[in-house]
Amino acid sequence: MYTFSSKLKTFSIILMAVGILGIGYGFLNAPKDIHEVENILSASSHGGHGEAHHEEAKAALHDAHATTTHEAKSEVKENAEHEEHLNHILHQLQNKPWSALYVACIFFMLLTMGTLVFYAIQQVAVAGWSPVLFRVMQGITAYLPYGSAIFFVILVMCGLHFNHIFTWLGEGVTDPNSPNYDEIIAGKSGYLNFGFWIVRAAIFLIGWNLYRHYSRKNCLAQDESDDNTNYKKNFKLSAGFLVFFIVSESIMSWDWIMSVDPHWFSTLFGWYVFASFFVSGITMIAMVTLYLKSKGYLDYVNTSHIHDLAKFMFGISVFWTYLWFSQFMLIWYADIPEEITYFVTRINDYNLPFFGAVVMNFVFPLLILINTDFKRITWVIVMAGIVILLGHYIDFFNMIMPGTVGDQWFIGVPEISSVLFFLGLFIFTVFTALTKAPLLAKRNPYIEESKHFHY
Repeated sequence: MYTFSSKLKTFSIILMAVGILGIGYGFLNAPKDIHEVENILSASSHGGHGEAHHEEAKAALHDAHATTTHEAKSEVKENAEHEEHLNHILHQLQNKPWSALYVACIFFMLLTMGTLVFYAIQQVAVAGWSPVLFRVMQGITAYLPYGSAIFFVILVMCGLHFNHIFTWLGEGVTDPNSPNYDEIIAGKSGYLNFGFWIVRAAIFLIGWNLYRHYSRKNCLAQDESDDNTNYKKNFKLSAGFLVFFIVSESIMSWDWIMSVDPHWFSTLFGWYVFASFFVSGITMIAMVTLYLKSKGYLDYVNTSHIHDLAKFMFGISVFWTYLWFSQFMLIWYADIPEEITYFVTRINDYNLPFFGAVVMNFVFPLLILINTDFKRITWVIVMAGIVILLGHYIDFFNMIMPGTVGDQWFIGVPEISSVLFFLGLFIFTVFTALTKAPLLAKRNPYIEESKHFHY
């Protein structure tokens, strides 16, 4: 049985405490009105994103004013446009702590889902190499109920207008008589409305958590069973879950990520999001496994098991890059205004994280993990794993932040604190779960094959 070390437990609690303090600071530090926004923009002394945007808007307003008469009517119009611009920036800056929390929350939750899907695939594929890793996978997925609960609360708060993450939830956007009316969003209102949206979210989260609960329950029951009944139950349950997941994953990627930019869409998006969190989940399996091995656990896990995990890390990284390039290349080449805007925004305002994610998620894993011998070396896998996990966090950052904070982005206290909080919660729940059952699924029909697996 695994024992959760007091040092690691204390470390996880410290991470959560620091994260909560930083998240609170981010919300308290967000501007409350346009006067604070003006002060923030004026205080930007080094030509940052906010100041450049502010000065550009002021120059445009000044030019417009210069070409008209100096009548009061023109001045009122200029002031109204300037106030509208400040209100837009106000919403972006108020979105910043919410968006940071949202990105970290969805990243860790979907990372866990990537592990759960990998586990289900192993069950359906009747894989003989992986049963010695099942308890590690089940430990990682123990985070899912907690992550799902927090994420659902955030979604509800979005619907209650605590933030402006989803513009299609704004007041009046579907009302033709409202100044906020948006014809495109109104055309999608049959699908993008809060009631239907939150019900879909509840169905998906409940469905995923039910599979996690019963698959683990059956696996533990198999240890005490005299036959393979529970194993067969898990096979059927996993097959059904994967069908449900294929449908729910595509829809959730539209609902929770793509609808942040409601004017844009991509038919490849569901696969792209899946590849990102799938490789993250597999990477986390390798990282947790190597940690447990370093502490003297998982005696039957050998370098061949690690090698196979590293192969999946390498292979899915290449698959993610294929999807990234396919989506980018087709949209860029077609140059359709309503599609290309998505990438223009990210290249102009998020140049470093946008292309940096490609380096971290493709170039680095390709150079490091293409070598067969490197796939068996612990420090190489750990180094590659850290880069991959950070790279895919940045990938989620790129998918969400441009639509919520525009060019008012930077990696600051809210972003770092949100990651620290969810990382601490993840470590605490995962390693607590690992103490609840033996680390070897001893009655799995393929456990002996897995013990003696060599590549």
